[in-house]
Amino acid sequence: MKIKILFLVSLITISCKNETKTETPSNTQKDILETALKPKVNAEINIEEADTLALSKKHKINQIQCDLDGDGKDELVEIIRSTKNNKSGLKITFGNNKRTDYFGFGNNVLNQGFDEIDWAAIFEKAPKGQIIWNNVNDDGEIMGDDEIKEENKIKLPNDGIFIHAEESCGGGIIYLNNGKYEWIQQE
Repeated sequence: MKIKILFLVSLITISCKNETKTETPSNTQKDILETALKPKVNAEINIEEADTLALSKKHKINQIQCDLDGDGKDELVEIIRSTKNNKSGLKITFGNNKRTDYFGFGNNVLNQGFDEIDWAAIFEKAPKGQIIWNNVNDDGEIMGDDEIKEENKIKLPNDGIFIHAEESCGGGIIYLNNGKYEWIQQE
């Protein structure tokens, strides 16, 4: 009789172990939200499920429209603030309504050393066809136009986003280059 009981207990234990091994974890709401908010291009953001994004009231101009991807439909670019960490960023809603990308909100923006854009007093469209270039060298010094080689100048393939600090004269242009976001440092 003891052997039968031990056999049944062993069988139940083995059965339970197999059930836990094959059980697949269900997606949490946070996982679902992160998947939904994860951009399909290389813009990164980590928004927690309890976070709320609101249009920035700090910035005089907090919305612009521009055609970043060249499809003839304007994207809506907004300066948004996270109510959870109180950091700002860009929300880019594509004109085809199939994609939304986010920059900032406490996450490094295109490896530029800042994680929000509260500093940006100037926020405007950089028009397609504009010739742009990095005018800061590796040592952080501003270069004159005569120091920039022609091959380092870029003609914007589509509209870009110009963000700039008013007093310190620093900023740059975010644009799409072959589906990838790029940054050009300006002053």
